[in-house]
Amino acid sequence: MKAEELRKSDVNTLQKTLKDLLKDQFNLRMRQATGQVGTNHEIKLVRRDIARVKTLINEKSKGAE
Repeated sequence: MKAEELRKSDVNTLQKTLKDLLKDQFNLRMRQATGQVGTNHEIKLVRRDIARVKTLINEKSKGAE
């Protein structure tokens, strides 16, 4: 997920994306706990995407004030 793509969307869309990413992260952690994750780097990528989306939500909310 690119930051350029995310910057074009509004806060509501970003919050929906964040919710989906958090669900993905939970599912990956559960799969990892049971030994079903084939690639461990997926968890790292999702974690970075979550941070990226949270940063953009924070920027947009502070810019609106």
